[in-house]
Amino acid sequence: MSGHNRWTQIKHKKGITDAKKSKIFSKLVRFISVEAKLSGGKDSPGLRAAIEKAKKVNMPSENIERTIKKASEPGAHMDAITYETHGPGGAGIIIETLTDNKNRTAQEMKHILSKNGFAFGGIGSVIWVFQKEKSPEGLVWKPNTLVPLSDTDLELLDKLVEDLEENDDVQEVYTNAE
Repeated sequence: MSGHNRWTQIKHKKGITDAKKSKIFSKLVRFISVEAKLSGGKDSPGLRAAIEKAKKVNMPSENIERTIKKASEPGAHMDAITYETHGPGGAGIIIETLTDNKNRTAQEMKHILSKNGFAFGGIGSVIWVFQKEKSPEGLVWKPNTLVPLSDTDLELLDKLVEDLEENDDVQEVYTNAE
């Protein structure tokens, strides 16, 4: 029964939950810093929405305040970039990212897509299928039309979206699959 004690089980479970929290927190830190940069550190609707989103996942207030303060300093720069691609079965995919290095993020997205057998779409190749709508989380992309997918295409799409969301720069992935 070596290695089968209660502490080992707790340690492994805690490690998994901490890794998930860390991933979520790092994405929210990027989101808050962009909103703080846009508002100049002052109160704005976008910054309030970002803070609310962080509080919903129990992000510590100290982390939020530190992020706003750091983003308000001169020299800090984050870019919001939207990528488009066609996924399995012709499903449209929009990938929203926040990054401090456009070239690195573009190469990482290109690598993830090519690893899964896809490539970037041209500008406007997918976005016409979506429209931006207001929601409690802020502005989100809602599909105008849905594309039915087979079970194998759905599995491929799930794997692709999962790979994309593993990247720290990716904020949201939208698709028009049924």
